[in-house]
Amino acid sequence: MPLTGPKLVEFHFDLGSPNAYLVHKVLPALAARTGATVRYVPVLLGGIFKATHNRSPFEAFAGIRNKLAYERLEIARFVARHGLPEFKMNPYFPVNALLLMRGAVAMDKQGRLAPYAEAAFHHMWEEPKKMDDPAVFKAAMDASGIDGAALLEATQAPDVKAALIANTEASVGRGAFGVPTFFIGREMYFGKDRLRDVEEALAG
Repeated sequence: MPLTGPKLVEFHFDLGSPNAYLVHKVLPALAARTGATVRYVPVLLGGIFKATHNRSPFEAFAGIRNKLAYERLEIARFVARHGLPEFKMNPYFPVNALLLMRGAVAMDKQGRLAPYAEAAFHHMWEEPKKMDDPAVFKAAMDASGIDGAALLEATQAPDVKAALIANTEASVGRGAFGVPTFFIGREMYFGKDRLRDVEEALAG
């Protein structure tokens, strides 16, 4: 059941999304300004795309002259505006995020989603790696102080797999068609360019 409240924002995210990473970096300041609580909800973007017949911008806009160049410009502007020089485009993008997101669910069940998200976003978008490779994933988690072998094992648990599916289906059921998506009560906002609207809704 979705959490509700005037000062709660749900952040539906996939670690394989560069825009989700960018939002992750600016959400703490937004929460501090508004006094809001942010709840991270792990979903699988590929599952959302399949359920909604959507496609990634890099696929959907591939044949549109100038569109992808503009998408990259918007990312560069966001990075500059918010002072995020650590961001690097992952050379392996798009990375299959299934392992990453099962890891997110497993760590959420342990009450350790926050440090995991920080580590995983770091290894995807600050020191980019091929994070759908189990060996690379394990080494990256170990380097971040998380037991990579134990987490790999946890990602295969039936309840973890089922929870990621359930999160994804519930997100689509509430209107999501991509990430980053935000919910404040029943109101949905999509994309990093809607953060101003999210902040206004929380402040109001």
